[in-house]
Amino acid sequence: MVKLLLTGLWVCIVTLGAVYFSVQMSAAPAPVDEEARRKEMQELVRGESITIPVISNGAITGYFLSRVSFMMDKEKIRNVKLPITELTTDGLFTLLIGNKMVDLSKPGAFDLEKFRSSIKDDMNSKLGEGLVAEVLVEQLDYLSKEDIRNNASRGNKNPNPGQKIVKGVKIDAPAQPAAH
Repeated sequence: MVKLLLTGLWVCIVTLGAVYFSVQMSAAPAPVDEEARRKEMQELVRGESITIPVISNGAITGYFLSRVSFMMDKEKIRNVKLPITELTTDGLFTLLIGNKMVDLSKPGAFDLEKFRSSIKDDMNSKLGEGLVAEVLVEQLDYLSKEDIRNNASRGNKNPNPGQKIVKGVKIDAPAQPAAH
């Protein structure tokens, strides 16, 4: 009979200990995934497709076709009173017009990271530090005036897509309107 009582007491102690430790372990905060938290604080701002003329020796020699989107801080976007897409397009156009970031005579020499960093730094200096977290280059192509003439003469059937400067990232997420 004493053995039965000791066995019952042992089972109760083990059960209470297991319940206590399982409650303590479940109450412990889960490790925070810093990358997921950072992504959660950002919002995608889709850029517009823009055409930037390339001017050389006082004449237009071709056009850059680009689309650049941005991952921006959600909290800081709320403080911007103007339309964010138009602001980013204007800033991007101002940065790239006349800027010799892409040397077409050396197609393999293009530094994508330097390009992104330059855009990010310029946009943050104009719109507010830390607003632009990441620059996503979706498209950066070059069409010469000859390519455009040839495409027009063929009635835009089987057009020459031009010279790809960057194989851009594909963004499937729908554009989220920025809250103002």
